Amino acid sequence: MTDSRPEGLQQIKHIVAVASGKGGVGKSTTTVNLALAMAQAGHKVGVLDADIYGPSQGLMLGIAEGTHPETMDEKWFVPIDAYGIKVMSMAFLVDANSPMVWRGPMAAGALQQMLLQTQWGELDYLFVDMPPGTGDIQLTLCQKAQVSGSVIVTTPQDLALLDARKGIEMFNKVNVPVLGVVENMSTHVCSNCNHEEAIFGAGGGAALAQQYGTELLASLPLSMAIRQQVDSGKPTVVSSPQAAATHTYKLLANALVLKLDGVAQVMPSISIDED
Repeated sequence: MTDSRPEGLQQIKHIVAVASGKGGVGKSTTTVNLALAMAQAGHKVGVLDADIYGPSQGLMLGIAEGTHPETMDEKWFVPIDAYGIKVMSMAFLVDANSPMVWRGPMAAGALQQMLLQTQWGELDYLFVDMPPGTGDIQLTLCQKAQVSGSVIVTTPQDLALLDARKGIEMFNKVNVPVLGVVENMSTHVCSNCNHEEAIFGAGGGAALAQQYGTELLASLPLSMAIRQQVDSGKPTVVSSPQAAATHTYKLLANALVLKLDGVAQVMPSISIDED
């Protein structure tokens, strides 16, 4: 049978969009740690940073500013390798301090070029770190690629949940399955007294998942360590392999493998520390 997908995507088994309705909910942090957890489980993984206006994956993966991809046959970008995953981002194509003052169609065209003209090679999973909202970038991805499913990232607060619903509705309209919900900043644990408090509300992610007939895949705390690690270019999964958050990201990765392939991965024995 002839593969009807564009040439650059034919060796990719699953394309997964990681999305949110609004910014600031930890979507990019979730994407990078999920991708690294998948790679550590033995899968071939890529990350496409689809946030044209505010790309962040280069920083999070410790890729030096000013790094540019090589080209192949005057047609293909060669993705940057970071911690064993293949990465492409607008940050590799423009100066870091240059704002992308583009209208929507121009940004959608840039996404299309990165998606279809990157030499991804053989991948089990390509995670697409989506920009906030439900606009041109989201529609372009769904039109140009056979997206296997989406993961919705939210925080428990009502405003984030309102926008997350719009993201779910968008994927429903373009027939992309919603694989589940990840709730970030579920609780905060005081570093002085260890009191745990749901400062953004409680149960919002689970209620959202139930409303749309999907499931809550993971809950992660509001953590200074997670933020510091991605800011330093060493995400939690690689910098703190024994951390509770790393265990959660690995469980998230395993849940997605089960949903997309129906094959359970053997999870390693993990000792949890307190960071």
